Amino acid sequence: MSAPFSLPALPYADNALEPLISANTISFHYGKHHKAYVDNLNKLAEGKDIAQMSLVDVIKHSAGKADMVGVFNNAAQIWNHTFYWNSLKPNGGGKPGGTIGAMIDKSFGDYDKFKAEFANAAMTQFGSGWAWLVKDGDALKVVKTPNAEVPFTKGQTPLLTIDVWEHAYYIDYQNLRAKYVETLIDKLMNWEFAEKNLAG
Repeated sequence: MSAPFSLPALPYADNALEPLISANTISFHYGKHHKAYVDNLNKLAEGKDIAQMSLVDVIKHSAGKADMVGVFNNAAQIWNHTFYWNSLKPNGGGKPGGTIGAMIDKSFGDYDKFKAEFANAAMTQFGSGWAWLVKDGDALKVVKTPNAEVPFTKGQTPLLTIDVWEHAYYIDYQNLRAKYVETLIDKLMNWEFAEKNLAG
């Protein structure tokens, strides 16, 4: 019998983001960390109702429940990491156009103010977690979440994310989180993915 949850394929080759994010980082971050969350969730789902649920439904079902912390953490981290890989693309980053560019100007004042707020969220998330660009009502917001938390459990629609767990950047950037964050925003953000998420 096949396991109910599987590791989604990367949207690009493991060396596609080099030299900004190395294939070595991808091999650990995707091949070991991301895969471990899938393996853990499959063990936790054995013989349980959650084995019949979608990943998003598992996350919503387990969020905030003290007896399902392990399920939530592993399910949410599978989702978060998949979303993170799709938030990046070779030759990405910079100021977006389209609907999302207009909404950034409306919600933040201009792109530079958004960029500063997004970078600040990524830098000030103490310990492990995530910085997000989300749609909240009719506006865009920057939020940060600790550990495995994900904005859609609070009614917000994630558009892009930056992973600030140390394993996301330590091989390539060591302790220089600010350099990693700036590199992602300037050179790797996948604005087409954000635009699709905005459209729903």
